[in-house]
Amino acid sequence: MNSEAQITDCFGYECIKKVLISEDEIKAAVAAEGRRITEEYRGKPLMIVGLLKGSFIFAADLFRAVKIPCEMGFMAVSSYGSGSVSKGSVDITMDIGRDISGYHVIIAEDIIDTGHTLAEVCRILRQRSPLSLKVVTLLDKPERREVDFKADVSLFTIPDAFVVGCGLDYGEKYRNLPFIAEVEL
Repeated sequence: MNSEAQITDCFGYECIKKVLISEDEIKAAVAAEGRRITEEYRGKPLMIVGLLKGSFIFAADLFRAVKIPCEMGFMAVSSYGSGSVSKGSVDITMDIGRDISGYHVIIAEDIIDTGHTLAEVCRILRQRSPLSLKVVTLLDKPERREVDFKADVSLFTIPDAFVVGCGLDYGEKYRNLPFIAEVEL
């Protein structure tokens, strides 16, 4: 099924402008990153930390793609509220709740936009002395960066557009889309 047919037949959302990254492209990139992580962390204590809500789908897919024993943790972090523009501050509403000092930690993030959220989360987690800390993001939007922050791995770089799908939302909707789509605001 082509991208336009997916939108109309499966979702019928009129605000979707176009599909930027297909479901198949996402699956292939996540599988490749899972293989890379598997090789890099074989025999090492690993924890993948997903940032809720947006990264829950990507984090789960990445977690399943890793073929070594590892643990999963979550933090709830917000910088958007209910709008479409980052408010420039970071609220941690749920923490991992465990000691990470004995783990290599990978933060699985859905998108890096301004960089404020990830810079703050990384600062907080580094203070907890993990064995190592890396960031793997599904999407990177470098044109929007306001702080000096770069992910260790970015699966896709996208233009400055508001996107939904694979956990990313607009007003809490569209997270269930299996592809990344640009919306008409």
